[in-house]
Amino acid sequence: MLYRPLEFKPNIEEAARRWEAYHIGEIIDRPLVCVTAPKPGARTAPGSDYRDRAFGDLGDIIDRALVNAAATYYAGESMPGFWLSFGPDEIAVFCGAELCWHASSGDTNWSKPFVEDWESALPLRIREDNPLWLRMQEFYRLAAERLSGKMLLAMPDLHTNMDLVAAVRGPERLCLDLIERPELIDRAVDDSIEVFHRVWDVASSLGRMDEWGYWGGAYSLEGAATLQCDFCCMIGPPMFRRWVLPALEAEAGVARHVVYHWDGPGALVHTDALVACGGLQTLSYVPGAGRGDHIDYLDMFRKLQDRGKALQLWGSPDQVKEMHRVLRPERSMYCTWTSNPAEGDALLEWSVRNT
Repeated sequence: MLYRPLEFKPNIEEAARRWEAYHIGEIIDRPLVCVTAPKPGARTAPGSDYRDRAFGDLGDIIDRALVNAAATYYAGESMPGFWLSFGPDEIAVFCGAELCWHASSGDTNWSKPFVEDWESALPLRIREDNPLWLRMQEFYRLAAERLSGKMLLAMPDLHTNMDLVAAVRGPERLCLDLIERPELIDRAVDDSIEVFHRVWDVASSLGRMDEWGYWGGAYSLEGAATLQCDFCCMIGPPMFRRWVLPALEAEAGVARHVVYHWDGPGALVHTDALVACGGLQTLSYVPGAGRGDHIDYLDMFRKLQDRGKALQLWGSPDQVKEMHRVLRPERSMYCTWTSNPAEGDALLEWSVRNT
């Protein structure tokens, strides 16, 4: 397959071949390594956060993204990508929830639940006149035009499945619903899958993602997605298998390649179910604040790779080297950074010599 050139990624063909090898469980001469570095002396601009993207000037946000991409050296399999997310609960807002902010919450936000009665709230659907939904569409149109040939577009934050159901109902009330009205939650989760399809189709179309060899974002080929379910920390394996796993499998069926954002130690109880899910090719475990780095979980990672899963692994260049000595190269996606381009290239050369 031929890939359209990118101004900020001149060696896209070589990177694409390595991504293709990774997605079929193979390597060329080293594992996948996504490494970025600042270009010496290059001008930078303030990045955008959730609030900026939700309320700021879209053209200015894109201008700043271009400045920063031009100032970044994308080595290995890293890609210049632009993320258009308004926040983790943005899809709940598209469906009718209120977007909430607080001065002390930092770079995050949340939604105010609105479902008081499932019978009257279902079916759960995107409200096509929702201002944030309309803004997302305009953002994708403008970004696709301005970034063509320069950067790739990423999907928005795909907190659908039970995360969407929890956001519109409230996690505490949803936990009671799972016991008292499980048949209504069956319907709500089915609706969440339809919402996922709607968001995916609109973002793909307006972002003109079919025109590129890559689906946007810095990590994957065309048709890739990062899926997740943070709510799963609040339920046990039987409920996970009833509601979360089928929804994840349905979402993964739309995407060609999937990274599963596996958030926190409370989610480890679902390891067996995640490993058994063939659609979730790559697991990206997040240890949680104060619980160490990926380098501290090598025993667990080895076992996951032995069971057939690939891993997205974060760490410093020295940590990447240590992990590479232990983990299987064909099932490892390393993400790191260096202080200058020469150090990034040196890490790639080391990876070839030591594979």
